[in-house]
Amino acid sequence: MGQYEGTAVEPSSWAAGGAIFAATIMIMVGIFQALAGIAAIANDEFFVVTRNYTFDLDVTAWGWIHLILGIVVALAGFYLLMGRAWAGIVAITLAVFSAISQFFFIPYYPWWALLIIALDVFVIWALTRPGVIRA
Repeated sequence: MGQYEGTAVEPSSWAAGGAIFAATIMIMVGIFQALAGIAAIANDEFFVVTRNYTFDLDVTAWGWIHLILGIVVALAGFYLLMGRAWAGIVAITLAVFSAISQFFFIPYYPWWALLIIALDVFVIWALTRPGVIRA
């Protein structure tokens, strides 16, 4: 019999701790994204764009995207911390969208964008461990 046949899978302590850490990271990343969005909306010249980047996008538009996405990511982190089963699926989806949005933010804050992408990847890893998300 395989490990997943007929038995509930208990997550390892590493994965369970990782899920709590992932929820906390999502709250922090969401708040940071919202603050970066507010900065971009308030003063679109705050971020300096590197030249000759393939994806040259309007800073104010990305400010609104970061603000809205940041609020939604933080809320999903709170619900994930509260143990809501649906929040795990939402959190994984939002982590993917967050990583994609940060890819487009690379010319404005490259090291910050890469750090947030790495944290989003960790959130996805932590939440996809067997037994972490229970329906």
